[in-house]
Amino acid sequence: MTPQPMMRWIQTFVAAQAAELDAARNTQLAYARDLADFADWLADKGLHFADATQDDVAGYLIDCDRLGLARATRARRLSSIRQLYRFAFEEGWRHDNPAIRIKGPGKAKSLPKTLSVEQVGRLLQAARDSGADALRNTCLLELLYATGMRVTELVSLPVSSARGDPRMLLVLGKGGKERLVPLSPPARMAVRDWLAAWDATQDDRRADGKPVSKFLFPARGKAGHMTRQRFFVLIKELATTAGIDPDDVTPHTMRHAFATHLLAGGADLRAIQIMLGHADVATTEIYTHVLDEALSELVLNHHPLAQATKDP
Repeated sequence: MTPQPMMRWIQTFVAAQAAELDAARNTQLAYARDLADFADWLADKGLHFADATQDDVAGYLIDCDRLGLARATRARRLSSIRQLYRFAFEEGWRHDNPAIRIKGPGKAKSLPKTLSVEQVGRLLQAARDSGADALRNTCLLELLYATGMRVTELVSLPVSSARGDPRMLLVLGKGGKERLVPLSPPARMAVRDWLAAWDATQDDRRADGKPVSKFLFPARGKAGHMTRQRFFVLIKELATTAGIDPDDVTPHTMRHAFATHLLAGGADLRAIQIMLGHADVATTEIYTHVLDEALSELVLNHHPLAQATKDP
């Protein structure tokens, strides 16, 4: 029997991930990109997903390495291929998984970049001074720093979650999992101020017969809310205004700052894990290493004996 076209395999697999595992849109796109690249590689060699062997999968990964792809990218591609073949086995398209015994390159363990309390303060001040969008930008950054949300979780917040001056914010995380995160007083104030402006704008839309947005940070695009990409550009712009190297600032470094500053202040690691939405506390433990590194640097720079050993 002639197998289905490889793109059909990919489309069916990605659709199943979305339906059965509630895979996020970005995850679906990553699967599709990785598997399309593997499909192109196989097609160049006259092969198909249905007849590729373990050696073929290994050969593809070797070529990825030869092309200079990062270790994390190669590990993700192998994971995508494994999951496709697991799905194909369950569907009866194949009777084996040729990728299951291949050892991946693993992920390089590197400490996450973070920001100092002083740098975060400068970013927040830049948001407050950002003109017509100051209320929105301040709300975005205060929420990000107060909760450690992922950027997708932040920009897609429904306006209903911010009503009633909440002390806790309900966040919809990966895999549709919900969690509650506490709001700091500055974040609550920023939300109140932005909601007042939001209501005024939406009242004008209602008066003009236009639909009212359900998102706290609405936008005109297809998603209906500010995109991850737009927020990424925005935080770079604010970093420049704040006199911070834009290369050192991303939405994720603010998430890292949230975690490391809490840990430095004595917060419990388990509590930080819950607020970040990590499934495993081992993921959260990397912040203890960030803190250890910061403390070591503090000692080396300020301890009198350390200073003495550095002198020629």
